[in-house]
Amino acid sequence: MKILKDILYKVAIESVTGSTDIAIHKIDFDSRKIEENDVFIAIRGTLSDGHDYIEKAIQLGAIAIICDRLPENIEKGITYIQVKDTNTALAFMAANYFDNPSEKLKLVGVTGTNGKTTIASLLFQLFKKADFKVGLLSTVKIMVDDTEYKATHTTPDSITINHYLNEMIEAGVTHCFMEVSSHGIHQKRTEALHFVGGIFTNLSHDHLDYHPTFAEYRDVKKSFFDSLPKTAFALSNIDDKNGTVMLQNTVARKFTYALKTYADFKAQILESQLSGLLLKVNDNEVWVKLIGTFNAYNILAIYGTAIELGMDSLEALRLLSDLESVSGRFQYIVSEGNVTAIVDYAHTPDALENVLKTIDGIRTKNEQLITVVGCGGNRDKGKRPIMAKIATDLSDKAILTSDNPRNEDPEAILDEMEEGVEAHNYRKILRITDRKQAIKTACQFAQSNDIILIAGKGHETYQEINGVRHHFDDMETVKEILEQLRK
Repeated sequence: MKILKDILYKVAIESVTGSTDIAIHKIDFDSRKIEENDVFIAIRGTLSDGHDYIEKAIQLGAIAIICDRLPENIEKGITYIQVKDTNTALAFMAANYFDNPSEKLKLVGVTGTNGKTTIASLLFQLFKKADFKVGLLSTVKIMVDDTEYKATHTTPDSITINHYLNEMIEAGVTHCFMEVSSHGIHQKRTEALHFVGGIFTNLSHDHLDYHPTFAEYRDVKKSFFDSLPKTAFALSNIDDKNGTVMLQNTVARKFTYALKTYADFKAQILESQLSGLLLKVNDNEVWVKLIGTFNAYNILAIYGTAIELGMDSLEALRLLSDLESVSGRFQYIVSEGNVTAIVDYAHTPDALENVLKTIDGIRTKNEQLITVVGCGGNRDKGKRPIMAKIATDLSDKAILTSDNPRNEDPEAILDEMEEGVEAHNYRKILRITDRKQAIKTACQFAQSNDIILIAGKGHETYQEINGVRHHFDDMETVKEILEQLRK
C-alpha cells in the first residue's frame, strides 16, 4: 500500500477536499480498470474526457479523484485533488508510485521524425553486446534485458513507462533507450522522467493531424531538450536545419553529429552497397551492415551516444560493425529469381525519399525499381500527394495502395495521393486498393535483378480497416508471394 500524500510529491495542487493521508492501492486513468481504494486521474483525451467518468470510477471503488475541474457532486469519504493539469499530475504520480525508477538507471531519449526506432533499438543491441543489462522502450517492442513485451505506442503512457522502468530496475538494468514522440512530449508522458541524454535525429512533415502547425511540432520536440538537466548530454544532427534549434536553450552539455558539416561526431561514406556501408568515423574506418545515407546518420548518433555514456571509442566502433538491421527498417530479401524485396517503415515524405535515393545510389540502373506505397487514414492528409509524387518521381513503377485506412475510405485516400502525381508520371502508376494484391502485382511485374520497395508499414503485423486490426505483415506477404511465383 502507498500513501496518497507521498505520491503527490511535486504535483501542482490547486485545492484539496478530504484527506491525503490515506492508503491507496494503485493509480489509473482508465475508469474501467479502477478497483477498491484506487486513485482515478481524470485525463482529457482526444476522443473522451476522463472527467465524465469520475462517478463511474467512484462506483468501482476509487477512494481519491485527481481532476482539473471539480465535479458538481462531491461525495463524502472521497478525496478530491484539483490540479492545474492532470497529464502532468499523472506523470509525477506515476514516477512517485514506482519510486522514481528513471533516477536509478541511465535513460536516454531519442526524438525526431525519422530514425527513432533504429537508433534506440541499435543502442539496445550495442550495449547488450558490451555485456550491459539494457532496457528498450520503442515502437516495435519493449525489452527488459532479455524479456520482450508488446509495444502499443511509440511513447507509452506515464504509468506504463514507469512500470517497465521499475521492472528494469528489479532486473538489474543499467541503461535504457527510449523513443520520445511529439505526442508523448505534448501529453506530458515524459515530464517526470530523469534523462541522462537526449538525441535529435531530424524533422520533416509528420503528425500535422495532431499538431496544428509545423512550428508547434518543432517546438514540442525542442521542449524535450529544454527540459534536460545540466548533468545530461544533448546530441543533435546539425545537418538538419532544425538541429541547432534543438540546442538553443538547453542547459545540457551540447554535442553534434553530421555528414556534411563540421561536428563533434563526423562521418564520411567511403562505400555504399546493398550489403552495407564503409564509413570513416572521426578518422577511423568501420564497416557496418546497415544501408544508406540515413543509416550513416543513425550510426553517428549511436556512436556519439556510446562515447558520451563512457564507452571506449574503438570498442564502440567494433560493436557497431556487428549490429543487425531493425525489423521493418530497410529489411530485405533476395528471391531465388534474383528479385530484391525491401520492406521499410517509411511513412513520411522525407523517409520515403531517403529510402528511394538510397536504393538509387546502390542500383545499376539496368533494373526496374517498383514501389508499393500507401498513406494511413485519420492521419496527416497533407503528406498524401507529396508521398505519391516522391514515389512516382523516384521509381520506374509505383503502385498506390492501402496502408492502415482506419476509419477512412481507402479510395478517398488514394484520390488524395493521386493528386500529387505529375502528368508525365501517370504512365508509371497503378491503383490497387487491396494491399496484398498490390504486393502480388509488384512481384508479378518484377524480373530478375529488379527491386521492389514496400513502404509504410515496416514492422507492423496488422492492417487496420474500419477500426478493426487484421493480421498483415509486409515481409511475410512478399516472401510468400515470391515463393509461390517461383513454383
